[in-house]
Amino acid sequence: MQNTDYLGKERVGKLLVKFAVPCILSLVISCLYNIVDQIFVGNSKVGYLGNAATGVIFPITVVGWGLSLFFGDGAAAWLSVSLGEGKKDNIHRGVGNAVLASFLSGCAVILVAYLWGNDLLMLLGGTEANISLAHDYGIIIYAMMPLALVQNTLAAVIRADGAPGYAMFAMVVGAALNIIGDPVAIYALDLGIQGAAYATILGQFVSFIICACYLARSKTFKIKWKSFIPDFKLLCRIMALGLSSFLTQLCIVVTTIVNNVLFVRYGMKSVYGADIPLAAFVVIMKLFQIVLNVAIGIAAGAQPIVGYNYGAKQYGRVKKLLKLILLWTGGICLFVTILFEAIPQVFIAMFGAGGGAEGLDAELYMQFAVPCLRIYLMLIVFTCLQKVCAIFLQSMGLAKVAAPLSFLRDLLSILFALTVPIALGVMGVAWAAPIADATAILVTTPVMVWVWKKLGKAEREQAEVLRDEMLQAEPQGTGGEEIT
Repeated sequence: MQNTDYLGKERVGKLLVKFAVPCILSLVISCLYNIVDQIFVGNSKVGYLGNAATGVIFPITVVGWGLSLFFGDGAAAWLSVSLGEGKKDNIHRGVGNAVLASFLSGCAVILVAYLWGNDLLMLLGGTEANISLAHDYGIIIYAMMPLALVQNTLAAVIRADGAPGYAMFAMVVGAALNIIGDPVAIYALDLGIQGAAYATILGQFVSFIICACYLARSKTFKIKWKSFIPDFKLLCRIMALGLSSFLTQLCIVVTTIVNNVLFVRYGMKSVYGADIPLAAFVVIMKLFQIVLNVAIGIAAGAQPIVGYNYGAKQYGRVKKLLKLILLWTGGICLFVTILFEAIPQVFIAMFGAGGGAEGLDAELYMQFAVPCLRIYLMLIVFTCLQKVCAIFLQSMGLAKVAAPLSFLRDLLSILFALTVPIALGVMGVAWAAPIADATAILVTTPVMVWVWKKLGKAEREQAEVLRDEMLQAEPQGTGGEEIT
């Protein structure tokens, strides 16, 4: 098994590049499965109705993603802290239990989605115009849920095991197959939105195979058949560490559903109708998801480094990591925000400027989508910083502090989305996001100041202990006098 001491000795900036960059790429590439589908579908003959349809399925896929992170990020954090504490013997059982739980969770998602049927889709924002397209897309996507969840869980474990490049490779191969498969299936084979779904599950299956093969060459644990024997006490500890990631994704689901429904409801009372605001919001959420996953990738990539050093009581290195994580996140998000505000029409047009719609529909679509994007994403830098802080606390094993912060912004977003549109109409749904972002960062800041002070205090105490140990270890001269 590989020695992990380098996590506590290598320069933190170099470690963050090594772990975070592949993690960012892996998460962004994972977004491409649904985003690429939307780009090709939105530019096909079904137009923005296709985007609306994939948006109806989106909350179900995010539930699956959240469950995979519940167990995957939890197992990754537990693995990292265990390595820092020098406790390696039981890691394989944690990984095995996380994989088993992910698979069974995927089966549960399939069961609910198939049994609930179109009634579920209508609840998620489906309309008479897009429900058949949503059904055709979702019925195929559901089938791969168990293996897709296991793949995501394994990717998190692989990164924590010190092989972020391998996890990225698995995601790149799957995404490449999806990108190639979409135009072939949608246009060449004339399968329409179903073709997009088939291309997606093909990529997911190949990524799963690649990640599963890693278990035969893992560095810090050796998987065995007994690794998959349920250990509920151990699984509860893993779930506690992954709770923040799960709540983050769950809140995205709830926020998306609420916004879907509100955009449809208030859109019906406006000149835009129900499907234009819904389709525009779906596109905006995809852009939001890409940026958020970059930020999450920075924090998740740092997770094994933070967990190891915190477990090894190297608190000074933990503080340096926090500064770098916040600097990276803030810089990237500020740059992206400038682009969103300056050229929003470019990002909207990527997904089809109305697609198959003619005249007034296409014009109204852009007329609504451009200002909606500017408003909804204007403070995305605050969103990302707030989420990164929650993941950082999770990496330290502070689950009780991380969990409330992970869903704070989304809870506020839902609250404001239910109230602001009463006065501002359909565009008020978009204004709820920046209001929630500003409020959430105001709450998160004092919490992180407290954590920073706690780390500083622990660092000073640790330095005093080391100094005392060095003094006690100094050789003594004859007669009890110290040698000078």
